[in-house]
Amino acid sequence: MLGWKELYEQCSNCDKCSLSKNRKNMVFGEGNLRAPIMFIGEAPGADEDEQGKPFVGKAGQLLTKGLTALNLIRDRDYYICNICKCRPENNRTPYEEEAESCLPYLRNQVALVKPKIIVCLGATAMKNVISKEWKITRDRGKWIERKGYYMIATFHPAALFRDESKKQMFWQDLKSIRQKYDELLNKND
Repeated sequence: MLGWKELYEQCSNCDKCSLSKNRKNMVFGEGNLRAPIMFIGEAPGADEDEQGKPFVGKAGQLLTKGLTALNLIRDRDYYICNICKCRPENNRTPYEEEAESCLPYLRNQVALVKPKIIVCLGATAMKNVISKEWKITRDRGKWIERKGYYMIATFHPAALFRDESKKQMFWQDLKSIRQKYDELLNKND
């Protein structure tokens, strides 16, 4: 396992897949490096590629607004990153081999953060972290425990712009994450 600095440098210099050729910035991750909650998305979008920070565009702002309403703050309560560290052109879904190229980096990030809760945002994160057999509309909101982590999948916040009917389920999932976080906090008291 690499430390933060070495891992960041390895990701910055990565050329394991074609995504590295067109990136402006590698988008590593951000938040509390010892956070109890880790959010994992699929890949950076245009705003993220421009700024080199995860979840800063429209979808990220929506997610941050929802989490802030539940008193979950990025620098304090969670770490946020993506499966892929480079933006796929036109914000397409990463190909399986692109995601697989980046998974060792993600596993290293999980090992360093040691979160209690892992939240997969969208189908790509869910399939690569929880199970290829899961379907986002069928399995979102379900908790599983594996290797000492509590895991849940919910819609990617970008999906809420395409289908407003998902907003209520997304909000329920965020509240469920807050509830699980509170349970774990109380267990440690």
